[in-house]
Amino acid sequence: MPAERIGFVGCGHMGGAMCARLLDTGYSLVVYDPDPAAVASLVARGAEAAPSPRAVADRAAIIFACLPSREASLAVALGEDGVARGGAVQVYVEASTIGQPTIAAIARGLDGTGIELADMPVSGGPTWAAEGNLTTILAASATAQARLAPVLADLARRVLVVGDAPGLAQVAKLVNNLISFAGMLAACEAIVLGVKAGLDADTLLDVVNAGTGRNSATADKFPRAVLPRSFDYGGPLAIGTKDIDLYRELGRSLGMPTFVGDHVSTLWNYGVSQGAPDQDYSELVRHFEAWAGVQVKGRAAPEGA
Repeated sequence: MPAERIGFVGCGHMGGAMCARLLDTGYSLVVYDPDPAAVASLVARGAEAAPSPRAVADRAAIIFACLPSREASLAVALGEDGVARGGAVQVYVEASTIGQPTIAAIARGLDGTGIELADMPVSGGPTWAAEGNLTTILAASATAQARLAPVLADLARRVLVVGDAPGLAQVAKLVNNLISFAGMLAACEAIVLGVKAGLDADTLLDVVNAGTGRNSATADKFPRAVLPRSFDYGGPLAIGTKDIDLYRELGRSLGMPTFVGDHVSTLWNYGVSQGAPDQDYSELVRHFEAWAGVQVKGRAAPEGA
C-alpha cells in the first residue's frame, strides 16, 4: 500500500473522481474544497478534511489542484491561505486547464519558495479518472517528474511529457479539447441528421465507429450518455466554455485565426444559453434533436427516457 500522503484541492467532477482513485489505490489523502458536500463524500471514504489550501500544504508534500477557473487557481496557489504558504509542500501539481498566462503567473509566484511546479492538465473525464484511465499531459522539471512518477502510475493510464517548462502542457490540452468539442458538435449534428433520415441510432453509431468518422463522442459519449438518454457523462457545459475561450485567446496571442474554434464557441454558447452552465454537455444533442424533431435513442434505453 502506498505510504505517501497526497493533498488535493478541488473535489468537483474531475477532482473528486481523481481523489476517489487515489483512495482506492491506498493513498492517504487530505482534501479541501469550498463545497462541504464534495469534501464529506471523500471523508466518508477515508480522506482527511482540511480547512484551507494552506492547511492541505501543511500536511502533504505533493499537492494536486483541479479547479474550475483561472481566478480559483491563482487564489489556491498564491492567495493568503494558498498552497505557497504551506510548510510541507514540495511539489504543486496544477491539473486544471487554465492557459499559459495563468500557469506562468503561478510559476512566478512560486519562484524562490522551493516548491516545484508541475503543469499537468488531464484528459479523459470523471469516469476514466475514477478507473485510473486518465491521460495526463505533463510539463515539469526532471526532479518533479521523478517525484510524481509513482503516484501518476496509479492515477493515469498514460503520462505524456511535453517538456519541462510550465505552460506547454496547457497548450497541448487546449488543442486536444478544441478537437474534442468540435467532434462532439459534429457528431450531434450528423447523427441527428442520420436518424432524421431514417437510420437506427445504434446501427448508425456502429457504422461510424467502424469507419473514419470515429471520435471520442461517437465511441464513448454517445453510447454512454446519449443513446441511453441518461445525459450523465460528467462534464458541465461551463467547463467547455472556459476551455474554448482559452483556446481562442491563445490563437489571438499567436496572431493566428481560429475559424473552427469560433464556430465551436458559437454553438457551445448557444447550448449554455438554452440550458444551464452546469448542465452535462452530452445534452447538447437535445438542441439538434429539437431542430430535427427526432430523438437519438438507443434500443436499450429505458422506457420513457
